[in-house]
Amino acid sequence: MSNFFDLLLQNSITFFAIMDPIGVSALVLSLVSANITKHEMNKVAFKATMTIIIAFIVVMITGDFVLKLFGIDQHSLKVMGGVVLFLTALQMVNSKAKKQTKEEEKEAKEQEDLSVIPIGIPITFGPGLFTTIIIFQQEAHTATDISALVVAFLINALIIYLAFKNSFYIKKYMGITGQNIITKLMGLIVGAIAVQFVVSGLVNLSKGYLGV
Repeated sequence: MSNFFDLLLQNSITFFAIMDPIGVSALVLSLVSANITKHEMNKVAFKATMTIIIAFIVVMITGDFVLKLFGIDQHSLKVMGGVVLFLTALQMVNSKAKKQTKEEEKEAKEQEDLSVIPIGIPITFGPGLFTTIIIFQQEAHTATDISALVVAFLINALIIYLAFKNSFYIKKYMGITGQNIITKLMGLIVGAIAVQFVVSGLVNLSKGYLGV
């Protein structure tokens, strides 16, 4: 049981850092209409959350098949996943509050359902999260491991829902500067996780090639 909670905590922190619900909530507000009501924001939050949950289920079901189909080694994926996460971390650390261009505003207004695309995918469920889920799935060898992975993601999905739903209040009390600080801190954590992925993957690949 202690192993379950250890994995749950580790996976939850990793997902939280990558998904960055506090920072992303500011981006969500910049995409939706300035006149959006609380009820409409609740619907956006719910649809975005359901989108990432469905995406998670799809990745969990098809992830192993995709790796076998293309003959991708688990450790090679870990190195590449680490690189993707590192690039994500750099974006988070260097993030700045920016205004939408007229083209982006026009595209946002023409989008019928922003909660699915781009808020759900790829803003919340991006390539960094995608590769992390596959890596964790490959490392999960028991029912306890799988359970910890699933529960950790669902916990973070709930946090995403609450953050998006209450994005007005988060922006009011934390401000853009506060949200940017949180994003930068999460970026440092994601960067550290990325380094661990790359090092672990390279060590295991080296052992395989050298026959150690």
